[in-house]
Amino acid sequence: MLWVAALTLSSSAAAGQWPEFRGPSGQGLASETGLPLEWSESRNVLWKSPVPGRGWSSPSISGGRVWLTTSIEGSEGRQRGLSLRALAFDVATGREVVNTEVFRVDRPEELNAKNSYASPTPIVDGDRVYVHFGAQGTAALTTTGEIVWKTRLDYQSQHGNGGSPALHGDLLIINCDGNGGDAYVVALDVKSGKTRWKTPRRQPADQAYTTPLVINGGGRDQVVSVGAYRAVAYDPANGREIWRVAYDDGFSNVPRPVFGQGLVFIATGFQQPALIAVRPDGTGDVTRSHVAWTLRRGAPYTPSPILVGEQLFIVNDAGIATCVDARTGTIHWQQRLGGNYSASPVHADGRIYFQSEEGVTTAIEPATTFKRLATSQLDGAMLASMAVAERSFFIRTQSHLYRIGVK
Repeated sequence: MLWVAALTLSSSAAAGQWPEFRGPSGQGLASETGLPLEWSESRNVLWKSPVPGRGWSSPSISGGRVWLTTSIEGSEGRQRGLSLRALAFDVATGREVVNTEVFRVDRPEELNAKNSYASPTPIVDGDRVYVHFGAQGTAALTTTGEIVWKTRLDYQSQHGNGGSPALHGDLLIINCDGNGGDAYVVALDVKSGKTRWKTPRRQPADQAYTTPLVINGGGRDQVVSVGAYRAVAYDPANGREIWRVAYDDGFSNVPRPVFGQGLVFIATGFQQPALIAVRPDGTGDVTRSHVAWTLRRGAPYTPSPILVGEQLFIVNDAGIATCVDARTGTIHWQQRLGGNYSASPVHADGRIYFQSEEGVTTAIEPATTFKRLATSQLDGAMLASMAVAERSFFIRTQSHLYRIGVK
């Protein structure tokens, strides 16, 4: 363990939670205050711990532990197989407290150069931790690292795993989008891992790497699931389609949808990226009737948008940040931040934080005029999204996990 600083938590410190990808709401919004505006390797680092193997899952935080997944190659590289593992670190000290092999894969699939074999983010719910490695396997563990159940979902993904599960009541809902014509959305029973419902994607289908978002829109619960060529809202109780919206030539989608101001914001993917705002109170094909507006300039391939009040903030993969009026799609500003972007932004303590792949975090004011507040640099690449809890940022780089806070 590499120590930068020892941290002692007072008994009055808030017991922060960031239990899934993009936090409690699934949309990157944090309630923490007292967070640092800026940091570096020598400033506001409470601890820094090495993370074994390779993975781009984002940190999930609950019960005083930080959860990640990772993949560790055999002694002769991945030709000798991979160990897919769940890790937990103590929030207070950064000490590794759980390291469990969940699956061993003899012949792993090929990956996109930016992907990893451990990219989906864990979900922590009470005394259970749910980990997902795409078609390589899904499992539930106890918070001490014992495996409760394991299952494998059969589909063919061209570039490896990507999207994380979504938790709704006693269901774990997962997008399984492949390029072999076997794409579907599935809900697993959290207690047993058994399939409760499974809904095939409409054809044609293709690869996508998105995380579902459960919303209440039009007076009903909906699972908004973004896939190739169309996004669909399903009834979480039974997987039946409620509405769908189509987009031509949109596939390999990554961003998680965002919901607010009566609209769902959906990134349409490659080849011509756009961001569409959809009213979620329709039924059937709502492509012509319920699309409120479309943004074509500056739409992202990978980072998810973030909604703060009435404004939607976006950064695309090339580092162009955009602020638009969420209700109308009117562009307030566009600004080049510098660098390349895969991580999704967070809003915390009155600021929006954008992480570049080059290790730079840019803090801006969430306003209709652009104001850069600070930039911070850490060593190593950053593709995982940050977590916010315990008055701290938890940031995963290519080789380490950091806790960033005011000393």
